[in-house]
Amino acid sequence: MFKKSTLKKLTGIILAILLATVALGGCGSGDGNTPGTGDNKTVKLAYVNWAEGIAMTNLAAAILEDKMDYKVELTMADAAPVFTSVAGGNTDAFLDVWLPITHESYIERFGQDMVDLGVVYEDALLGLIVPSYVEINSIEELNANKDIFGGEIVGIDPGAGLMAAAESAIEEYGLDYRLLTGSGPTMTAALGKAIDANAPIVVTGWAPHWKFAKWDLKVLEDPKGVFGEVENIHKYARKGLEEDMPEVAAFLKNFKLSESELGDLMGAIEEEGGEPLDVARNWMNSHEELVAGWLNK
Repeated sequence: MFKKSTLKKLTGIILAILLATVALGGCGSGDGNTPGTGDNKTVKLAYVNWAEGIAMTNLAAAILEDKMDYKVELTMADAAPVFTSVAGGNTDAFLDVWLPITHESYIERFGQDMVDLGVVYEDALLGLIVPSYVEINSIEELNANKDIFGGEIVGIDPGAGLMAAAESAIEEYGLDYRLLTGSGPTMTAALGKAIDANAPIVVTGWAPHWKFAKWDLKVLEDPKGVFGEVENIHKYARKGLEEDMPEVAAFLKNFKLSESELGDLMGAIEEEGGEPLDVARNWMNSHEELVAGWLNK
């Protein structure tokens, strides 16, 4: 017989597995078939709680629903379960894959079970970011200014490639700092609060992101190249999507945003504060020529 404490732990583990399965594993069309097949024409898109991913995924969803007559199911999760679900064929696509560095480990693990549909955004970057009024310009200067930053770097979700890069930076530069975990929204909330008080703060960050339009920020120089060079954001789909839904795959292959376009969309979502899908739908309707190009119309 199990002790009560052991049974309690086992029950917790089983419940966690069941919840994860419901969130991403059970993404079929209701009849046990591959996502997107059948009469309901459902497309399943997953995204991580990152500003550019929210913007791009909701825009794609609006187009699929309004212009292509598909039903779209959106699921937000951490990067690991998203990659697992796409590679397992339970989710149709993930539009926010940073390469060649940030998501390299995920592609090494799952890449053979997914299809790269090309680049959606070029020249993305990662780094440590401070308000422009902070009087340092390089990661190498952080230790000498530990006291003004409280010895803390405000991070995002722990599964993000950016956090792994930040941990590497702490090690490579010998930083006597603690990396705080959270999420994209908690990071920007802390950044905004510090800027309102004209206080120093250092956060993990990336571009494209609406925060660069809202505030005057700078990316700290990275002489050791820990955060790598600029990256491209790719769209990855499950195997079989091109055969099951060639129209959807063709659209996703064409789907690409410039810095100004994505920045404008992210800014609208942040400023309007409503449902991202509603904001994305309005943005889509005001950019008919761009959307028509993606649809080859």
